[in-house]
Amino acid sequence: MRKFLSLLSVFILFSCSAVRVNYDYDKTIDFLSYSTYNYYPDMQSGLSQLDERRLLSALDSTLQARGYRLAEEPELFFNIISDEYRGAPNNNVGVGIGGTGRNVGGGISVGLPLGGPTLQRSIQFDLVDAQRDALVWQARAESGLRDNASPSVREAKLKAVVKKVFSKFPPQPK
Repeated sequence: MRKFLSLLSVFILFSCSAVRVNYDYDKTIDFLSYSTYNYYPDMQSGLSQLDERRLLSALDSTLQARGYRLAEEPELFFNIISDEYRGAPNNNVGVGIGGTGRNVGGGISVGLPLGGPTLQRSIQFDLVDAQRDALVWQARAESGLRDNASPSVREAKLKAVVKKVFSKFPPQPK
């Protein structure tokens, strides 16, 4: 029974923590021409100082592994905006009543939500061409986040967000 409960807990933790990402970018930009980046000095990420450092560390590691350099006078500026919101519960149980008879049928179904609303975090990544001062790439990630999560869990969650967001960066020319 203990193994079953452990497996169920792990399943619920991972099924509720999926990262959803939406992208948009300027198709006329050759992203391979960029090699340097930095962050806006007055960036207000909406994250705690600790979570912001965790996120920027994960982002730096990801970008530098792809050949980008952090620079004082970059070609690209990052702006990161984040906010929290309560999401509606997405687990439902359906209860139905139905009957059939000679060409007659009917039914009633009711969805009952399980659990309360979940805390969600939205993180938006804006990439701005420094020379033109124009937005060239944007991604918005949404994922579950627990206020009481340990520092290591928070770090792992932010790394997962960065990994998913930048899995398709830079966009490939078509």
